[in-house]
Amino acid sequence: MTGPAIVSSRMRRIGQELVKFAAVGGAGVVVNFLVFNLVHHNTELPVVRCSMIATIVAIAFNYVGFRHFTYRDRDKSGRTRELTLFMIFSAVGLVIENGVLYVATYGFHWDSPVENNIFKFAGVIIASAFRFWSYRSWVFRALPETPSIPAARQEQPVRVPR
Repeated sequence: MTGPAIVSSRMRRIGQELVKFAAVGGAGVVVNFLVFNLVHHNTELPVVRCSMIATIVAIAFNYVGFRHFTYRDRDKSGRTRELTLFMIFSAVGLVIENGVLYVATYGFHWDSPVENNIFKFAGVIIASAFRFWSYRSWVFRALPETPSIPAARQEQPVRVPR
């Protein structure tokens, strides 16, 4: 393969991965917002605590989707390591996502239901970019590629005149 073909192939693989990540993540966002709004409108819990509960539910939902759909072809040998790293990077994503909501709510006093959802969504977008990078780089590691072996050249026997 030539340089441009390698780059094109790699970009196509990353694009396909991004589409699968977005599909699972999009379903996770729906779960996140459903749980967030249910908890926020049916309890007396503070908005950021409601958001953290929703994020944790979405993280559990997303792990199943990522493992069995987005990254099903990735290394499955170290599940304990994978789950530990997933939880660590998910926790960082949780802090990013809910940090945006926290700053908007308590720093700027933007606390209406519409503002809560807007800033939660902004946090989800920022945290999703971090999660995509960290999950693909550290959690769901790609299996090493096996080098393609070129077809063996058939050597013609040398004829020696008699």
